[in-house]
Amino acid sequence: MLKEMSKNVVKLALLSASVLFFFGCNSMPADEQLMAEKTEPAQAAEEKKENLVWDAGAVQLEYHKIAPGVYAYYPTDAQEKNPKGYPVATAGGFVVGDNEVLVVESMVNKRLADQVLGFIKEVTDKPIRYLVNTSYHGDHSYGNYVFPKSVSIIQHRKTKEFMDNKEGFEADKKFMVQYFGANRGIEDVIARTGDIILEDGALYEVDLGNKKVEIRHFGFAQTEGDLFIWVPEDKVFWTGNPVVAQPPALPWLLDGKHEEVLATLKKVRAFLPEDAVVVPGHGVPIQPKDIDFKIRYLESLHKEVKNAVEQGMTVEEAQKTITLPDFQGYALFDWVHSGVNVPNTYKDLSK
Repeated sequence: MLKEMSKNVVKLALLSASVLFFFGCNSMPADEQLMAEKTEPAQAAEEKKENLVWDAGAVQLEYHKIAPGVYAYYPTDAQEKNPKGYPVATAGGFVVGDNEVLVVESMVNKRLADQVLGFIKEVTDKPIRYLVNTSYHGDHSYGNYVFPKSVSIIQHRKTKEFMDNKEGFEADKKFMVQYFGANRGIEDVIARTGDIILEDGALYEVDLGNKKVEIRHFGFAQTEGDLFIWVPEDKVFWTGNPVVAQPPALPWLLDGKHEEVLATLKKVRAFLPEDAVVVPGHGVPIQPKDIDFKIRYLESLHKEVKNAVEQGMTVEEAQKTITLPDFQGYALFDWVHSGVNVPNTYKDLSK
């Protein structure tokens, strides 16, 4: 298990290096970059110096009511950046019942977890009873230790296994510090793992007092332990990273298994009524039909890569040939599509 986790950390670090190269060269037009440097010179200089993906010490969250007792939170820059295809920090939310509160995602450090706790205090004085991590990724689970001890944390078994591995977790923290900022509180994170552990295919229901919430595992979507959260009365749904953001954002096939990802997203899409509100892993709420873009992309990716394999192309030739112009527009398209998704799908289909 440790060997596997260490390998995953190294792999993520290598992938993130590619992302950081992209950010350093192409993250925004020159005029927008200049304006950012003029308006926030200290922050811009610090991020450039440390070469950060996003600064865990600078992200500001905002929250919005999307149904009675149901709230989503996301970065203040998400409204502007999501439609342009620029990535932003983590999104989540909370559900308030007559008796208790359930929270989705704990964020990457105490600073951001405290913002979430502050939002809840502004809305209600009811106690937080549950906290759900949609995956083991640090920006979704590191803030667990900030929440009161009385809070029950809900995780998939694979998420708990990852966080329980002390050596692997410390390596993961170093990775997060490198790309989200030193001295932003990530070094202080203490692994706090689940009290309620779900298995594959699980459906776990909690009643907050006249407000029921379902935590579901539909299958492999980006990690082995992706959880989805559904409030049936209000038709609100959290996805975590399997649905990163609105189009043109693409699925990230970091561990390959594109056919499993596709099958899971189809299950999710069939589950959701058309009038549901979907809160993605890194952005503003979207509609179920926005998931169709990701499904069509995966179907097209499978078809084109399969054809490349059958024609005897090398993976490098496939990367150059399979451009899928109908799905371009994501700021990370070259890295996610050509650098990650095509080679991992090629590997899947070459077995």
